[in-house]
Amino acid sequence: MAVPKRKMSRSNTRHRRSQWKAAAPNLVRCERCQEPRLQHTACSNCGTYNRRQVLEV
Repeated sequence: MAVPKRKMSRSNTRHRRSQWKAAAPNLVRCERCQEPRLQHTACSNCGTYNRRQVLEV
């Protein structure tokens, strides 16, 4: 098992951790009701997915 020989400095640790960011969700407009929704999911407002009614709203 690999074990580091030297303590990693505080600046190196913080520089590495600075890349850990939460990505904003990619929203697209619903083709039917024009409400923002997540990609590849059914619209929570009108219940359509891929131009088909899939949920009872």
